[in-house]
Amino acid sequence: MTTMDILRAGPLTTIQDWPGRVGYWNIGVPPSGPMDDLSFRLANRAVGNPASAAGLEATLAGPRLRFDAPTVVAVTGAPVPVSVDGTAVAQWVPIHLDAGQVLDIGMVDGLGLRVYVAVGGGLDAQEYLGSRSTFTMGRFGGKDGRTLSDGDTLALAGEPIRTATRISSDEQPALTDSWELAVTVGPHSAPEFFTEDDVEDLMSTAYQVHFNSDRTGIRLIGPQPRWARTDGGEAGLHPSNIHDNAYSVGALDFTGDTPILLGPDGPSLGGFVCPVTVVAADRWKLGQLKPGDTVRFVAIKATAAASPGELGAARRANFAHVLSTGGDADHGILGRTTTADGTTEVTYRRSGDDNILVEYGDMRLDLELRARVHALAERIAAESPRGLIDLTPGIRSLQVKADPDVWSQTAMRRWLTECEAQLPAATDLVVPSRTVELPLSWDDPATREAIERYMLGVRSDAPWCPWNIEFIRRMNGLDSVDDVHRIVFDADYLVLGLGDVYLGAPVAVPLDPRHRLVTTKYNPARTWTPENAVGIGGAYMCIYGMEGPGGYQFVGRTTQVWNHRHPLPANGFDPDHPWLLRFFDRIRWYPVSAEELLDMRADVAAGRGDSTRITDGTFSLGEHQRFLADNAEDIVATRTAMEGARDEERRRWALGGEFAAGRTPDITAATTITDVSTLSEEGKVA
Repeated sequence: MTTMDILRAGPLTTIQDWPGRVGYWNIGVPPSGPMDDLSFRLANRAVGNPASAAGLEATLAGPRLRFDAPTVVAVTGAPVPVSVDGTAVAQWVPIHLDAGQVLDIGMVDGLGLRVYVAVGGGLDAQEYLGSRSTFTMGRFGGKDGRTLSDGDTLALAGEPIRTATRISSDEQPALTDSWELAVTVGPHSAPEFFTEDDVEDLMSTAYQVHFNSDRTGIRLIGPQPRWARTDGGEAGLHPSNIHDNAYSVGALDFTGDTPILLGPDGPSLGGFVCPVTVVAADRWKLGQLKPGDTVRFVAIKATAAASPGELGAARRANFAHVLSTGGDADHGILGRTTTADGTTEVTYRRSGDDNILVEYGDMRLDLELRARVHALAERIAAESPRGLIDLTPGIRSLQVKADPDVWSQTAMRRWLTECEAQLPAATDLVVPSRTVELPLSWDDPATREAIERYMLGVRSDAPWCPWNIEFIRRMNGLDSVDDVHRIVFDADYLVLGLGDVYLGAPVAVPLDPRHRLVTTKYNPARTWTPENAVGIGGAYMCIYGMEGPGGYQFVGRTTQVWNHRHPLPANGFDPDHPWLLRFFDRIRWYPVSAEELLDMRADVAAGRGDSTRITDGTFSLGEHQRFLADNAEDIVATRTAMEGARDEERRRWALGGEFAAGRTPDITAATTITDVSTLSEEGKVA
């Protein structure tokens, strides 16, 4: 077995494969894989590997490697000095090494940010959910789910399958520090969410890449939108807030007023609008954007997008500029129809050239709309048409992802419309619905620490500081924080989506509308949230699947919703998969102290204990609608009082300048920020 010794790992070197970990977007597992897929795949071609072979991605500086047997390697991506035993060698060509020779890859110099190393036969790394790609935030894949360290030893998987070959100059991607990105309009553009002036700003601005960027997303510095709406209603107080829907990699996500390009380690689900999406063939550029670079968005027609499957000249990556005759003039809306019963409008939105976002009804929280989403997802999954990659449900939407080389958006839209005409009535929905009882440490010290970090490093004057629970009380017109506590523990939370903040994290809503405490999300988002913190954003509750950024208002902390021991057992988890919760589960809380919770978390991590209590059952939409009708008068009175309190909070925000242009603090001054991309909540980047 041939091995490779890591003599010097470099600061951020990981094992990746292509296309990464696909098929788990609906439960919050990102694809990961190489951020610049083009350079990665060309490196594999150079050494004779299949495009899917595992290799290395290095950021800022490359590794120093020694091999114990003859092998062939190739180095691609950003320009770096490369040498073998001290003698300079070229990039983009196969390099034949004898046993014991040392390959040394230096610092990125000038253009670009990431470097790729392919080794003949590929790397024999740890596979997790079908991929060897490293997802460091989730702690899986690659080498123990982490960046490589000095002294690591990696095994090679086998031998190359083809003859090694040089990558020609017209196949090599053009790097620059003034980037143009080909984007399609949608899913959420003008005039519904952004003004026409906002869109003009978007297309005419040279945005600057912020230093606080990474594989989860590229934060940009640019003009603040004017916004076409005053707020997001039950989705949140800021006009960027919407009911959670699936994101596309490459989407320009406005988390509050901050634009972020979502990367391959980004969130699958979130509650922020995305006016444009980078086409699949241009997403490699995200991997080479470095702090200080400028980015311009160039709208193209979806039908004119290059093929992401191409590696040669047809990819058009060797041109620094995007050639375009203009984008689609449909504001991202591919078409509309109505449900078979004629009661609900269905909107088909473009999300890049590889996704269609199917939305039901208007912008409101209605479980009947989620039932329609479920019926459509079941119908599509049953047939599983060729080219289908992922189905990711949101609150009132379903994202259908497909290979654009196999299934065009035109054909997708036509087929989805046919499917809609065949769906049963939503009121017929009866689905399995377990009751999952979980412990909740109210106002947990870990969440208090996260608020303190936010105030010190991001923003100290936010309306939700210094205590999120008091903010929730004020937003909903309650008499005391004890009322917040009572409502949270009385509620049955129905799980409508998973992966809201990665790794099986639920987005859930109280079944009884009187329990729906509505808040807004942090703007800007936190850079750190403790694993399994519990928060409320808009009308939704979420359990954070892992440590990371976030934006929901904290109420406490609970036990794990992702089994890092998988496939070893852990309390409450199905042995067949690592996520605890399922769509349409009902979550109920029982109180524990912070000390008790720490013991319970240790038990779950060790695969023991009984902190999670699960009871099987069903959920019937018809029964739920009868409950709403029987309690309609009291529900209306309660909701009206809460909405009045939110109106008052909105007035306070307006008087305080919260909505004024430039009000969002200058995050470049927040010297304690270390996570790039900082996702707003629910996986919403912010």
